[in-house]
Parts: sequence; structure tokens; C-alpha cells
Amino acid sequence: MKEENVILVNESDEPIGVMPKMEAHQKALLHRAFSVFIFNSEGKLMLQQRALHKYHSPGLWTNTCCSHQRLGESNLEAGNRRLFEEMGMKVDLEELFSFIYKAPFDNGLTEHELDHVMIGYSEQSPVINKEEVEDWKWMGMDDIKTDINTQPEAYTAWFKIIFDRVHSHLKKQS
Repeated sequence: MKEENVILVNESDEPIGVMPKMEAHQKALLHRAFSVFIFNSEGKLMLQQRALHKYHSPGLWTNTCCSHQRLGESNLEAGNRRLFEEMGMKVDLEELFSFIYKAPFDNGLTEHELDHVMIGYSEQSPVINKEEVEDWKWMGMDDIKTDINTQPEAYTAWFKIIFDRVHSHLKKQS
């Protein structure tokens, strides 16, 4: 399988080039990304457990799906594409906000992303792609917050960063 490119951006989210994903993570260069959060009518978040063979963060729990936009693809198009590829779901998504974060990993790679956070609502169960996803579950936001505080090593670095922002954003809206 051909390695994906990522879109390198400046802090204003203006594209400045493309680079193979692995190289961008090795060099810790800022690139465009997205994170999708799917909730059900009870306000529970669909979490996914990353596949055990992933090159970073294998087996860790994280938001419903996340990845990188392709050239010429809008944020929402990218979110919908990847949600279907990983979770087998089609859901109307809405972009909430974006922010920049940097998270180094034990394997020498670094996520340095301008992350576009999207939200959607669904009652359906996913049909997971076992190449990408080991497992999934619905979990309440307060339960997630408690679990992150109790066992932070069970969650991806970016999810721990994004979770508080999404939680705060949703509280402001209610």
C-alpha cells in the first residue's frame, strides 16, 4: 500500500507543501489533520481502540476516528471518508473548532497537527475495519474523564488533549 502524504501547513492553516506521513512525523512538521467524535442520543461518545499492529499508539483508546486530509479534500469530506473506512459509518458531520498540538511518542515520532475537530450523531453500531480498529464502545463523557485520570496510559496522547476541549465546547453549547 502506498504511503499517504500529509498537507504541511503554517499556523494559519495555509498549505505550504506535502510530505509522506512518516517523514512529517519523524521531522515533527506541522500538518493538517482531523478528529471525529460520534455521539449517540444518550450523549455517549463512540470510542475506538486502535489496531494492535499500528506503528504508534497500538491498542490505545481514542475518539471515533482521526486521520489526515488529502490534497483537494475538504475537512468534512476527509472526516466522512475516514469514518467510513475505519468504522463503516456514514454520518452528517459538523466542524466544531481547530487547534494546534504537538505530541511526541516513545518511538521517536511526533504528531504536530493543526487538528480540525468534527462532531456527528448516530445510533448505529459500526462495522469496524480490523486493519485499523481493534474494538469499539460507547462511553459517557464523565466516565471517560474519570477513566483518563485513573489510567491515562490507556488513551492516545491526542485524545487526552482534545477530550477536554470537546467536553468544554459541548458544555458551553448546552
